[in-house]
Amino acid sequence: MNATTVTVFVILFALVTVIGFYAARWRRPASDSIDEWALAGRKFGTFFTWFLLGGDLYTAYTFIAVPALAFGAGALAFFAVPYTIVVYPFIFVVLPRFWSVAKAKGYVTAADFVKGRFDSRGLALAVAISGILATMPYIALQLVGMQTILQALGFSGYIPLVVAFAILAAYTYLNGLRAPAMVAVVKDTLIYITIVAALIIIPGALGGFGHIFHTANTILQHGAKPASILLSPKLYTAYATLALGSAVALFFYPHAMTGVMASRSRDTVRRNAAFLPLYSLLLGGIALLGFMALAAHINVNGNNNLAVPLLFLKEFSPWFVGVAFAAILIGALVPASVMAIAAANLFTRNIYTEYWVPRTTPASQTRVAKLVSLLVMLGALIFVVGIPLQFSLYLQTLGGVWILQTVPMIVGGVYTRWFHRTGLLIGWALGMTAGTWMEYQVGFSSSFYALSPHIIGYAGLWALVVNLVVTIVLSLILNAARVSNGRDHTQPGDYQTDASA
Repeated sequence: MNATTVTVFVILFALVTVIGFYAARWRRPASDSIDEWALAGRKFGTFFTWFLLGGDLYTAYTFIAVPALAFGAGALAFFAVPYTIVVYPFIFVVLPRFWSVAKAKGYVTAADFVKGRFDSRGLALAVAISGILATMPYIALQLVGMQTILQALGFSGYIPLVVAFAILAAYTYLNGLRAPAMVAVVKDTLIYITIVAALIIIPGALGGFGHIFHTANTILQHGAKPASILLSPKLYTAYATLALGSAVALFFYPHAMTGVMASRSRDTVRRNAAFLPLYSLLLGGIALLGFMALAAHINVNGNNNLAVPLLFLKEFSPWFVGVAFAAILIGALVPASVMAIAAANLFTRNIYTEYWVPRTTPASQTRVAKLVSLLVMLGALIFVVGIPLQFSLYLQTLGGVWILQTVPMIVGGVYTRWFHRTGLLIGWALGMTAGTWMEYQVGFSSSFYALSPHIIGYAGLWALVVNLVVTIVLSLILNAARVSNGRDHTQPGDYQTDASA
């Protein structure tokens, strides 16, 4: 434990804590509604939306896990770069329409939209269940990222993690989405400084990128599981389907949808779809850290998640290690907070209010959501403290598969009601079953499932194909039979509204 490193780290963490609690004084809520607590009144402009979306999509675990994958598996880790490029044109087209109808109807969750569009409580429950199941292990992995940094700093045991968790839970409970939005500005600034510095300082210390790539490739080729800095042809399908499936799923996680719905206008959503690729450049630099750790001969003792922290400890001066570690740990606070809020919204709006207390008041909904956000984060902490890490990793792998199965309901609903609600529900159920079965077949140890020896792909995308085929076939049959598809509670004009209109 280095005194200078720890001092800088503690000062920056204390600064973020003050900002998180100060959020109550910033843009004071106009009411006690869940709109104010969970979506900050839907008033974030381009600046704060950009930081908030970047903050909850590019998480601490991203900064730990992507280089760790490059450290152990080579080129495959770079699937994260094209998928964050592919996703933004898709978002530019789809999500402004979604934002418009959510604004016009006061929807707080994607499940609210699905219920209103297809007049189906069952579909709304399916979206809520998928979102909560996908979010819980995701929060746990943010805490894993925090624990990794605390371990690298020299802190042992779970007490520092519990303290950081308690602070996070407190300002999330008090201030809702305003807290992570303010913290995200500091977090992303520190991350950019850290990565730019790493891309300048570390290659200089290691003899340049040519030496880094040559050394990393040599080590990977002679490892226990041989890999390379170049993608093997047999992994082309796996790489492409993982990138495509991850791109489609990314913005349908509840925390991403929450960030989108907090935007001030549909133009804000469009501008962020144009500006967010700047984070893709950052992500490419982050992935390269895995190769740098190989070239620096970092010994992780079987835990690849330590590759980046140990690289920073070796190559940076002690004070800047404090900055870098604070950036990564704060990078866990923002997404964990937004994820807890998003899961609480789904439970409160689409389970508690829908099935338990249907006549609850807006203020009561807010109180329930606040309490559930605490329970969600406590559950994530129990995951980290009481359950083996591998189990959280298995659930996170399943989370991506599961969240993909909500895409036909949401994207399809944004553009058409041709899909029949019964077909969508059965398609979702079979997609969930198929994806889970494929993951079971590979022991939950991989995202890939081989349809044949030569066709290996992302299990989530294969499951989505099953979902879509079933949904389309059943919709053809049910529509032809004129089976009721419920009443559409939205109007065509809702999809074009803007806050300024």
